[in-house]
Amino acid sequence: MKAVVVEQYAPVDQIGLKEIATPDPGLGQIRVRVHAASIGFVDGLKVEGRYQTKDTLPFTPGAEFGGVVDEVANDVTSVTPGMRVMGAARSGALAEYITVPAAAVEIMPDSLSMESAAAFRTNYLTALYALGERGTLRPGEQLLVLGAAGGTGIAAIQIGKLLGARVIAAASTEAKRKFAASFGADAVIDYTRADWRDALKEATGGHGADVIFDPVGGEVSVQAFRSIAWNGRHLVVGFAAGSIPALPFNLPLLKGGLLIGVDAAQIARREPAAQARVMTQLSAWLNDGKLVPVVGQVFAFEDFRAAFKTMQTRAALGKMVVRIG
Repeated sequence: MKAVVVEQYAPVDQIGLKEIATPDPGLGQIRVRVHAASIGFVDGLKVEGRYQTKDTLPFTPGAEFGGVVDEVANDVTSVTPGMRVMGAARSGALAEYITVPAAAVEIMPDSLSMESAAAFRTNYLTALYALGERGTLRPGEQLLVLGAAGGTGIAAIQIGKLLGARVIAAASTEAKRKFAASFGADAVIDYTRADWRDALKEATGGHGADVIFDPVGGEVSVQAFRSIAWNGRHLVVGFAAGSIPALPFNLPLLKGGLLIGVDAAQIARREPAAQARVMTQLSAWLNDGKLVPVVGQVFAFEDFRAAFKTMQTRAALGKMVVRIG
């Protein structure tokens, strides 16, 4: 089978497609013929060996996928060959086939495309876990989404609206702000402007943001916290800007605000009940048609490098997806 293979940690320009052996499912596993796989910020860091944990070389990147079950182990009864499934793994999705535990996939709604399935799990799990479980976002509250046009940002806008919040989307270009508005943001602001906090104050009627969803980091994070409402919650999701901010400790005291970490990779191990609640709610919204995962640009398998570069240069609108099947 063809797969993207990382033999040495390196820039994506030095990573290629290779022919490798098609994996066989072990006990409790299934093999999925991958039709689409998505690429996120973490995938780019893993390829270059800059993520906080490193995959053993050689490895195939890609965590999320949509596809069709090709083969199952003898002890697997929950899924059968031919079923359309979507799932997530630590790595291995940028390949024609992937083997995963049967519990790592769920049956796709009939109306969902393979590309949408590949763009679903991590972003929407992160958004609902952050806003619902960690940030306790309540109907009528003001939600500020930084990096609003990216994969997690768009997911946060959609989830915020489903939870009844008023959503202010912050993004760096006019195209990104229009994109965010098209998915339900009630107001948009340009956080590259020196006076953007004045625009936020006006957008919230002087109240400030009750909850801040922040996958960006850098100086904008500190400035956003300065505009948090009393008893506000600032959700630290990531550092797409490339720098980790340092927050003066007097700000939480003066603002009565909370700084809350969100690490989707640890939910299953540390809070399995929370993960179950979140996935149950997301599946219900999907099946009811209330939530449609946003796909950004779709790339051919041989153009996977372009997908990485689009994501790494922060030019992405939504989640980058590679069509494989």
